[in-house]
Amino acid sequence: MVTCSEDDCGERAAFELHVPWADNRPVCAGHARVLARRDGVVADPLDSADDELPEGAG
Repeated sequence: MVTCSEDDCGERAAFELHVPWADNRPVCAGHARVLARRDGVVADPLDSADDELPEGAG
């Protein structure tokens, strides 16, 4: 199990965050929702997160 890379977060990572100005990193759904609102940032679902995502999201 991969955990969210954000400080003080122990949730399971469900997305890989692609950030043009930094390294890609695994994040939980909550952090992906917030951080992907920034211009140029893309959140791709992880294959291992199928159980955590709504049907059709992954």
